[in-house]
Amino acid sequence: QVQLAESGRGLVQAGGSLRLSCAASGLTFSSYTMGWFRQAPGKEREFLAAINWNGGSTEYADSVRGRFTIARDNAKNIVYLQMNSLKPEDTAVYYCAASRSWIQRVYGYWGQGTQVTVSS
Repeated sequence: QVQLAESGRGLVQAGGSLRLSCAASGLTFSSYTMGWFRQAPGKEREFLAAINWNGGSTEYADSVRGRFTIARDNAKNIVYLQMNSLKPEDTAVYYCAASRSWIQRVYGYWGQGTQVTVSS
């Protein structure tokens, strides 16, 4: 059974930093592209960042490029999202997800989400 478990939820002031982690089990982690998404109340789910199987390729949404960094540790089966210069509009539930392919990304596995709140 595949499980993705996010951690690192928190309340942080604008301008602050937070690191989210997503621990994966039940899949060959090093074979999967991993992604981070978020969903704010009343808004659609938004893609944030993706990383390929070995970390050699990454992709970011314009809204977070230069502020957020995705990384992975295949030895620990964990993907991270380092978030810097946080803004109140970054407040959302953050999700990690796994895709078998980098080129044709279909995220078949999702975590339960973790809340990030940025105060002004």
